[in-house]
Amino acid sequence: MIKHWRHISTRTLAETPIFTLNAHRRSSQETGRQGDFYVLDAGDWVNVVAVTRDDRIVLVEQYRHGVRRTTLEIPGGMIDASDESPEHAARRELLEETGFASDNWRCIGIVDPNPAIQSNRCHTFLALDSEQVSEPAPDGNEELRLVLEPVSSVRTLAAEGRIEHALVVAALYWWELSADERGSTPVRRSNP
Repeated sequence: MIKHWRHISTRTLAETPIFTLNAHRRSSQETGRQGDFYVLDAGDWVNVVAVTRDDRIVLVEQYRHGVRRTTLEIPGGMIDASDESPEHAARRELLEETGFASDNWRCIGIVDPNPAIQSNRCHTFLALDSEQVSEPAPDGNEELRLVLEPVSSVRTLAAEGRIEHALVVAALYWWELSADERGSTPVRRSNP
């Protein structure tokens, strides 16, 4: 098994509201080699696969500045310092971005978004029997459009490139795996 590299020092190169770029000086326990490794240190994120009682998935369309185009995604965002837990953040993000809420929550997976250069994790939650309880109230510079699609169309949306966000595709895969555990498919409700 490959041994962990020893941490020597950290030098902060840039700080932003969403991440800090650090140069971590580390040493190999195998060879003694040293090097600087550039890491985006950030807080964890959440994603929410929200499914309504009438088998629709709750999606949002928004302009993404990194790719300079509008994307189709599931609700999600950063876990804030004020959030009690990842689930609390997921509930907050779903409500803020879509106005939807649920009493039926389950964590279905956790991924490392890019372990080569990022330190954070993304927690995916399933929110079944979701219903709209308020108007969306996005924060900051978010401009979102609520989209409800039949769950039966999700695979097609991904296959045709309509859903391209890697963390959303990973979340949909977690959803697929959670359905297999229940002995059903994601296109069927788990609570009849």
